[in-house]
Amino acid sequence: MSRPGMGSKPTGKTLKVRVKTGKGRTASQKIWLERQLNDPYVHEAKRLGYRSRAAFKLIEIDDKYKFLKPGGRVVDLGAAPGGWSQVAAQRVKAEDGKGKVVAIDMHTVDPIASVIIFKKDFYDEDAPQVLIDALGGEKADCVLSDMAAHATGHKQTDHINIVALAEAGYDFARSILKPGGTYLAKVLRGGTEGQLLTLMKKDFTKVMHVKPMASRDGSAELFVLAIGFRG
Repeated sequence: MSRPGMGSKPTGKTLKVRVKTGKGRTASQKIWLERQLNDPYVHEAKRLGYRSRAAFKLIEIDDKYKFLKPGGRVVDLGAAPGGWSQVAAQRVKAEDGKGKVVAIDMHTVDPIASVIIFKKDFYDEDAPQVLIDALGGEKADCVLSDMAAHATGHKQTDHINIVALAEAGYDFARSILKPGGTYLAKVLRGGTEGQLLTLMKKDFTKVMHVKPMASRDGSAELFVLAIGFRG
């Protein structure tokens, strides 16, 4: 497993913020809020105008593997709130009219400069053609998926659910990727993610797990990166 971005972690604030358990705030909510207030990636995302700290995960992975190229066509599955679409648009030079980024999500995504957004389920039968049409009639160079199912609190169930999403995204990617294209998706460490890699190796020349520095150390989060779609 590769971990890109070594040494690139933002320094953030030096003073640790502590949150009291106030009225109506549970202990778990207190822990979450305290973690957010002390997370250097959260502060850096706000400073740079990214919609989520997850933007840095894509930045780190692309800095190493360089699959978001100027002029590229990108599809972002489950794009809300839009951090990955923002990064993709910057990297493919969509604002300069060189590349195209199309985002799709069942939830509302606020407008993003130079990104075409669909409020739609990618499971819909017409979704592949809708996205290809939005890309100017060409298939995609890259399909991204930072999707995560709603957490149940049961680790194995959450793992199965998120791997199932990654598998669905993989099936979808095969229908809209160009030969030589890339698929990047979030999974959770838990056993069955290895089976997904084995499956994907049939369709891609290089498949690996990566864990960017922006993924929290205690998190089971991983990303599966598949390069060189055989078409």
